[in-house]
Amino acid sequence: MELYSSVIEKVNNLLLENEKISFDYKEDKAWKETEKFELVMKRDAAFELGEKGSATFMCVTSDDKEVDKDEIIVVGKDLKSINKDEPYARIVLVRVKEDALDTDKDSEKVFRFIQKLDFVKYHVFPEGYMIRTSSENSKEQIRVSREAVKKNISFENIGDLFIRHYKEIPEVEAVKVIFFNKEDIDYDQLAKDSKKVHDITMTLSKILEGMPTDCNMCKLKPICDEVEGMRELHFGKGKEEMGA
Repeated sequence: MELYSSVIEKVNNLLLENEKISFDYKEDKAWKETEKFELVMKRDAAFELGEKGSATFMCVTSDDKEVDKDEIIVVGKDLKSINKDEPYARIVLVRVKEDALDTDKDSEKVFRFIQKLDFVKYHVFPEGYMIRTSSENSKEQIRVSREAVKKNISFENIGDLFIRHYKEIPEVEAVKVIFFNKEDIDYDQLAKDSKKVHDITMTLSKILEGMPTDCNMCKLKPICDEVEGMRELHFGKGKEEMGA
């Protein structure tokens, strides 16, 4: 089941509307990593990203048209060209093997797999690049050290590092990491898209827990209306629980 196609389409359309820089994934160019969370004090920071507008989310697909290759895309300035605080968004689109999203076979396994992919972000520790993520509002703020800027840190090598982590998961076939810091991007809309991604994932979780079969009484009805196959999965799960 393609859970996030509507959001991925919006992201790809946004890329078509804006000038961008694109880099192919090169594992050997990945930025150096520390063993744990990197603390960058404000006095040591060159700039911060995301305080003035921020969003982050990850979408999963098995469609090679939506994610055709490993790629890092920058909409706005690269890190070496930033000299003041800027808005920021990081979006990751992950293409996986088709059977990894086969909800007909095992919907609980699919949900756990999506969670595993989403948790990758909590295990990426770039040197001199402090990542603060809020799971409640799906925002991410970055503090970059002056020392990292001197060493030529870039979105390209940060993206390479993220992709390397995702590619350690056998089911992952391609990853697109997109960084936004252009000021006229609608970060509020991206934050709404992030909430939608969260709602879609949680709808899958609620189906596993057991939901009311009266659609008019269900708060998650808008998601079932939009995501093809979600309602069928819901009622199919209900029949299984009733022993049908």
